[in-house]
This record gives sequence, structure tokens and C-alpha cells, in this order.
Amino acid sequence: MLKEMAAGAPGDFDFAIGEWTVKHRRLKERLTGCHEWIEFEGEMSTEKILGGYGNVEDNQLYFPEGSFRAIALRSYNAETKLWSIWWLDGRFPDALDTPVVGKFSEGVGLFFADDMLDGKPVKVRFTWNAQQAERPRWEQAFSVDNGQSWEINWTMEFRPKG
Repeated sequence: MLKEMAAGAPGDFDFAIGEWTVKHRRLKERLTGCHEWIEFEGEMSTEKILGGYGNVEDNQLYFPEGSFRAIALRSYNAETKLWSIWWLDGRFPDALDTPVVGKFSEGVGLFFADDMLDGKPVKVRFTWNAQQAERPRWEQAFSVDNGQSWEINWTMEFRPKG
């Protein structure tokens, strides 16, 4: 992989570069009023691409029912100053999820998308909290009322490997 970084490349996701262990918490069911969380471990490795205007995150998720791989692909648009994030689940290798789009402010990144879940429209929100860069945190939330309320349904806490 090419390692030379472009001048002016954004540093918003620099905290994520490297090797991590991940503690996942995920709601058993989404948007049903479920309060049962499933916890499992994972691993993540992230490196810069596109001369620093993007990065790719390789994940190993150890779900209770079995392990699988997935990637997050991120790219930065220098004109709009916005990031786009796509998710590719290795169990469904022919479909990228709808990208969430957003930016960081004071170490917190908010990213949004309009998507569908079980045939119904849903707003998706990713929150990256990098205020403690050595212990970043990510969460996913869904809204069925156009962002008036949110159900957090997945969290990840990261610890550096080694």
C-alpha cells in the first residue's frame, strides 16, 4: 500500500490508525423496545489510504453465533469538508451499506444517513468520540421519527493492542 501522505490531509481519524481490541455491545433487537444487550469481543486494524484523505478499517467480530469479517471505508471530501463512511459486511460481500456523512467538532464526529430497516425508513447516526484518543468510542443509533429521538443499538470501546 502506498504510504506517502498528501499535503493538507485531514487528521480527524488519526486516533483510529493502528491495531485495536474492541468491546462490542449490541441490542439483541433494534427498534422493538428491546433492552437486552449482547456483548462480544472483536479486533480492528486501521490504516490510511488515498494519501491520508481516507482510511480503511478491517474488523474481526466475534459474535456469539460465529465470527465474521467486515470493513469500514472512509473518504474525505476536501471541498465539502465532510467524511463519508461505508460498511461492508463479509457475510454479504456484494452490498455496501448506505454511507453516513458528517464531520468532527472538538473530538466528536457525527455522521448521518437516511436508510431502510425491515422495509421502513430510518435515520442512522454514527458518533465517534475521540476526546480520549487512546480510548475512542463509537456508537450507532437509529431514529424512526426523523431525528427527534434516537435508539442507541450498538457501541464499541477500543483499546490499543500490545
